[in-house]
Amino acid sequence: MGFRSLVVATWFLLVVLCFLSSAADPMPPCEFPAIYNFGDSNSDTGGISAAFVPISAPYGEAFFHRPAGRDSDGRLIVDFIAERLRLPYLSAYLNSIGANYRHGANFATGGSTIRRQNETIFEYGISPFALDMQIVQFDQFKARTTDLYSQVKSTPDAEKLPRAEDFSKALYTFDLGQNDLSVGFRKMSFDQLRAAMPDIVNQLASAVKHLYEQGGRAFWIHNTGPIGCLPVNLFYVSNPAPGYLDEHGCVKAQNEMAIEFNSKLKDRVARLRAELPEAAITYVDVYSAKYGLISNAKNLGLADPLKVCCGYHVNFDHIWCGNKGKVNNTEVYGASCKDPSVFISWDGVHYSQAANQWVADHTQNGSLTDPPIPITQACRRK
Repeated sequence: MGFRSLVVATWFLLVVLCFLSSAADPMPPCEFPAIYNFGDSNSDTGGISAAFVPISAPYGEAFFHRPAGRDSDGRLIVDFIAERLRLPYLSAYLNSIGANYRHGANFATGGSTIRRQNETIFEYGISPFALDMQIVQFDQFKARTTDLYSQVKSTPDAEKLPRAEDFSKALYTFDLGQNDLSVGFRKMSFDQLRAAMPDIVNQLASAVKHLYEQGGRAFWIHNTGPIGCLPVNLFYVSNPAPGYLDEHGCVKAQNEMAIEFNSKLKDRVARLRAELPEAAITYVDVYSAKYGLISNAKNLGLADPLKVCCGYHVNFDHIWCGNKGKVNNTEVYGASCKDPSVFISWDGVHYSQAANQWVADHTQNGSLTDPPIPITQACRRK
């Protein structure tokens, strides 16, 4: 064997050995001690229930077997994130009863927006706890728990409080934007909403920057889902004009606006990486996961994705999930369907536990993230 052949053979052997070594000894997962979540009803684990009227049965029936402050029949994507990271489910910051904050806190509330809205929750369900207020609550939470922990660290009470050093090691998750679009559809023209998008995504970026200044380093940011595929958007639509719906029955223009919003969000996240040199920021394409689920519902053996599991929705009579009302002078209850596990939509606005799990499985593995890393590696800057 000549020298050149020997060099090539040696190089090839080293490459193979390196590959086998890396395969046998993969990079260890990040040791996230806590999750701090900011969001809306897609990730609220009890905030809006604690602040206003509690969510009632049959919500929560599929997993918790009781209402659990979640707008679903069971777990949300944030619950599956906690499971994947081997952490307890998050206690809502606003829920003072039975809460445990050792492994994080959830500042999300149903109806929250990125940009503060000038209306009350009693009008259209928009939460007073917009993202800026959730950040204020986090600051207060961090300051007060740090002070309290120093007072009780030698007692059992400390076990329910976060350790000061864990804030910099935690994963910070975001899932907002859907309600900013829904408010825009209600109050603005598409051109006006499009013009507002840079400010909306900049406000989310400002929240990330603030958390970075507070020591946060790992960020997992969901984009917004295909809002035009929510069944509620078709409740009062009859005989839609040609082109109003896409091939899967979703409101085409609304999904196009969501795609445009997500494009601006992704660009802003890319700039954030340059602005925050020590941050590991992952952009998560929840839109593609949810739309993929909806477009493949039949092949997956699921019900029509535009049909609702819980509630009574016949023609233009609508009794919402868990509520009672009258239809033709007869009392009707908005009950759950027999098998929520084959439905994508739980109540017309929110996803079922089965859908949430599918989306979690198809995003947390890194196949729909930028950079393409699983959530267990989200502390690593790429």
